[in-house]
Amino acid sequence: MSISMDFLLSSLADGLLLGFVYGVAAMGLTLIWGVMDVINLSHGPIIALGMYGIYFLFNDGMGLNPYVSLLLVAVFGLLLGILIYAVAVNRVINAPHLSTLLATFSINMIIIGLGTAFLSTVPRNVNFTLGSVSLGPVTLPVTRLIAALAAMVAAGALYLFLYRTRPGRYIRAVTDNRSAAELVGVPSTRILALSFGLGTMLAAISGGLISTFFSFSILSGGRYELKSFVIGVLGGLGNPIGALLGGLILGVLEGIIPAFIETSWVPVIEFGLFIVILLVRPSGLFGAKQ
Repeated sequence: MSISMDFLLSSLADGLLLGFVYGVAAMGLTLIWGVMDVINLSHGPIIALGMYGIYFLFNDGMGLNPYVSLLLVAVFGLLLGILIYAVAVNRVINAPHLSTLLATFSINMIIIGLGTAFLSTVPRNVNFTLGSVSLGPVTLPVTRLIAALAAMVAAGALYLFLYRTRPGRYIRAVTDNRSAAELVGVPSTRILALSFGLGTMLAAISGGLISTFFSFSILSGGRYELKSFVIGVLGGLGNPIGALLGGLILGVLEGIIPAFIETSWVPVIEFGLFIVILLVRPSGLFGAKQ
C-alpha cells in the first residue's frame, strides 16, 4: 500500500491535536489518583455529561457559543465533583481501595442509568463548524485547533494553580503526606473535595471539547475513560503533566496507525501498549508519584 507524505502529515497533525484533548481527560483521572489514591470509575459518564452540557447550551434554543458554554460546563464539573466526593467518596476514603472503587462505580451506573432513561442512547451531535485552515499540505478543522488550544490553556491553568496558589500548595502537601499536612493545619477534607472537583472538571471540559467534532451518547464517555487509563499509565498515574504528554503519544498513534493498517487494530495496539508499559515500566514513561 502506497502512502503519500501529505496524507501521513495530515494524519499525524490530526492525531496530535486530538491528543491534547485526550491528555486533559487523563489529567482529571490521574489528578484524583495522585492526590487520594482513588480510581474514579465515574470518569467516563462525567465526560459524557460534558458533551451533553455543550449540546444543550448550544442546540436547544439557547444558541450559546460552545466555547462560552465550556466555561459553564467547567463550573458544573467542579461542583459535581465536589458533590460526588461528599456523598460517595469521603466516607470511604480511608477504607480499602475496593471500597472507593465500588463507590465511584456506583456513581458511574447511576449517571448512565439516569442518562439512558432521560436522554436515551441515540447519538447526538453539536452542529457547529468554523471551517478549516491549510498549513502547507495539511488541512485541519478549526474546531480541533481551538480544542487543542483550549486543552493547553486548561493544562497550563492547572499547573499554575498547583504551583502558584495556596490551595495548590495544599493539594501537593496532601499528595505527599496527608497526615503531616493535617498536623500543620491543612484542611485535608476540603482539599480532597477540591481535588476531586478539579479532576471531574477536567473530565467535563474534555467531553465538551470532544463534542464539537464527534457525535456522542451517554455511553460515549466509556471509551474515553479507557483511553484515559492507557494515557495515565503512559504518563505515570499521579502525574498530571505526564498525562498530557501521554495523551499526545496516544493521539499520534491514533493518527498514524490507520494510515498503515485497519482502524479496528487501533484499540488492540493501544491496550497492548498499556500491558507492555505496566510490565516493563509500571511507573510510566514520565515517572509517577511513588
